[in-house]
Amino acid sequence: MPRKSLGVMTESMFYTIMAFQAGPRCGTEISALIEELTGGRIQLGPGTLYTILSKFLEVGYLREVSVEGRKRTYRLTEDGRQAYKTELARLNQCILDASAVATFALREGDAPNESENFAMAPAPMPGL
Repeated sequence: MPRKSLGVMTESMFYTIMAFQAGPRCGTEISALIEELTGGRIQLGPGTLYTILSKFLEVGYLREVSVEGRKRTYRLTEDGRQAYKTELARLNQCILDASAVATFALREGDAPNESENFAMAPAPMPGL
């Protein structure tokens, strides 16, 4: 049971918890997956990553499952899975809201100019 909720996750936190959807991972595996997944857009340094992992351990989103020398492997808990699903739903709602605003703007005759991309709505992220 988590001691407290972290509330809305930062982008780095979200990608870190997302990395555990495929199973247990160590820090270097998490960093490599996030960098690959985002095409290098997000590169987590060790300070950022281990601060996030520490917070996730503190609130009960992760559990350490093995230690081999300095390599620590973590697994997502049920609370962590629920936190991921909650944040994913929040982000998907943001996308739906952005699409609704675009539809409203077009209906009101306020067509977006070329620099605005109101109609762009990425596909929902996997994991729900």
